[in-house]
Amino acid sequence: MKINELIKVFEEIIPLDFQEDYDNCGLQIGNAQNKLGRTLICFDITEEVVNEAIEKNCNLIISHHPLIFKGVKKITGSNYIERIILKAVKSDIAIYCAHTSLDNNYDGLNLFIAEKLGLKNTKILSPVEKILKKLVVFCPTNHAEKLRSALFQSGAGSIGNYDSCSFNQSGTGTFRANENAHPFVGVINELHSEAEIRIETVFPQHLQSSVVKAMLKNHPYEEVAYDIYQLDNKYNKVGAGVIGDLESSITAEDFFQILKNTFGTKCIKHSKIINQKIQKIAYCGGSGSFLIHNAIAQGADIFVTADLKYHDFFSERIILADIGHFESEQFSCELIASILMKKLPTFAFLFSENKTNPVYYFN
Repeated sequence: MKINELIKVFEEIIPLDFQEDYDNCGLQIGNAQNKLGRTLICFDITEEVVNEAIEKNCNLIISHHPLIFKGVKKITGSNYIERIILKAVKSDIAIYCAHTSLDNNYDGLNLFIAEKLGLKNTKILSPVEKILKKLVVFCPTNHAEKLRSALFQSGAGSIGNYDSCSFNQSGTGTFRANENAHPFVGVINELHSEAEIRIETVFPQHLQSSVVKAMLKNHPYEEVAYDIYQLDNKYNKVGAGVIGDLESSITAEDFFQILKNTFGTKCIKHSKIINQKIQKIAYCGGSGSFLIHNAIAQGADIFVTADLKYHDFFSERIILADIGHFESEQFSCELIASILMKKLPTFAFLFSENKTNPVYYFN
């Protein structure tokens, strides 16, 4: 197996299209055509992690946080990022990052953690917009069922908890084939009318290539008439944060204890406790202060995240809890491995033994 084959398997579930504009997910260092050896999964890329990969004969590192986040203008070894790049290239180690692409997937990190917290009725806290597209294609009536089936199998037609969604309208198509054509119906140089079905269906943009390929393969016409539109609708399967309900309401203090037990955090910074009981929980791993208003708007009793600023804690409409950046995303390694093992159950992945949290606590 080559490195790009493993990447393809992973990105079928966690597409790069789901990452934020500011982010830098994907293969950052290395030749994707190299044969895949051992794979090391980690939270952060540090020099110690690269040394560990070398010692364990790994030629691929998969991390949650990107190594290269901003532009690198020179590589002279003057800082840890440059030193890591030099060492990885010299040792022929590829580095792949799954950051907000993993965070923003419905089956990604935030939902994974919501399940650990026992949340029910979960949904994306802030769904993305402009990631859905609509396909409109015109097909002979007696071929419409076959074409629809192929489109649905390619991933089109899913809306929320429904699949195989489409709109169909009968009409008449006209065309005239010239001397260079090989028409499925009609006669060269004669105007032809054909009973057709207008099929409309939606799909997320990362599936466009497979959807169009399925359409062209299963459409009988030599030249397929179709349109693709960008939609402004929110896509409820992709976005930041998650919100859900506990089985029953509990006190904030009891929920704080659940957080400490689940994440192993030594302390929790929080705002004033304003509710005697809480049940609706909003969560975002990493720096999630930009979602405070979303959590309030959707009626959350408490919002759990990290990297909150001093003035955020003046909130009087919701309890805010900061459990630490590393702590809030630490299960990303476990999730990455579980995603890969679903597709590659016999492949062995190694977890880094290096603890990369740069924050220390004095007790």
